[in-house]
Amino acid sequence: MATKINFNGEIHDHLNISVLDHGFLFGDSVYEVVCAVDNKPCYLDKHLARLFSSAKAISLNIPHDKEWFHEQVEVTLGAADNDESYIRIIVTRGTGEIDIDPSTCHSPNVIIIVMEIKKYPESDYEKGIHVALVSIKRNARDALNPNIKTGNYLNNVLAKMEANKLGAQDAIMVNSWGHLTEGTTSNLFFVRDGRVLTPSLDCGLLSGITRRMVIQLSEENGFHVEEGKWLGEELYGADEIFLTGTLKKVMPVSYLDGRPVGSGKPGPVTRKLMRLYRDVTKRKL
Repeated sequence: MATKINFNGEIHDHLNISVLDHGFLFGDSVYEVVCAVDNKPCYLDKHLARLFSSAKAISLNIPHDKEWFHEQVEVTLGAADNDESYIRIIVTRGTGEIDIDPSTCHSPNVIIIVMEIKKYPESDYEKGIHVALVSIKRNARDALNPNIKTGNYLNNVLAKMEANKLGAQDAIMVNSWGHLTEGTTSNLFFVRDGRVLTPSLDCGLLSGITRRMVIQLSEENGFHVEEGKWLGEELYGADEIFLTGTLKKVMPVSYLDGRPVGSGKPGPVTRKLMRLYRDVTKRKL
């Protein structure tokens, strides 16, 4: 098992990057996380589409086309040669003056990290995880739109720290109006009276690739799906809660703020969507 780092098309075992890179200095970067099984990346086209969309939103010109990324991901996966890999694709603004003005940065850097994936314990999927509604508010869409996947993650870091202090494994954040948004690295779903509910993008959250797939799977399998706005305290009335993300996949939540969700075990809707997502992902490989 190995970690390989592709820096602008060259493979390295270790990498030193300039401290003058604005990705380091100011979080001025965009990124995507992709999983790979048997050296085959999952949903790479969807991730690259969002990478380019994020870059466009912050006026960052990516110096290569999507075909180049496909080739470099394949090369880096081959060099690492893991059974299952975590892939992180990063595009930074590049080196420049120690000045927030990005006009001194002329050459964006592209970094592709491939390492052995660290899976969540199987017990998390069997029993569910504990989450907490935290006081840290999600960034406002008109300040730093959460739908742009940038390297600036301090908002999420602070939320995760608060959740840890509360004895929870993840945080659920609300926006400045008190409406539910998402977790620190995942989208939020909950079930009430058999309906699958998830905060709308208008609330200020990332349009997750796994989120979109779960919405599609839910609709195709007869579940009523609703994207809307709900106050944070409405989550306490949920029959089931689950999170979705590239690494988490479909992760059941069994406790919210120390209170059991439903029976305190993964519910039937969550369990079915876990199976459906697992099956469709296997077919895509």
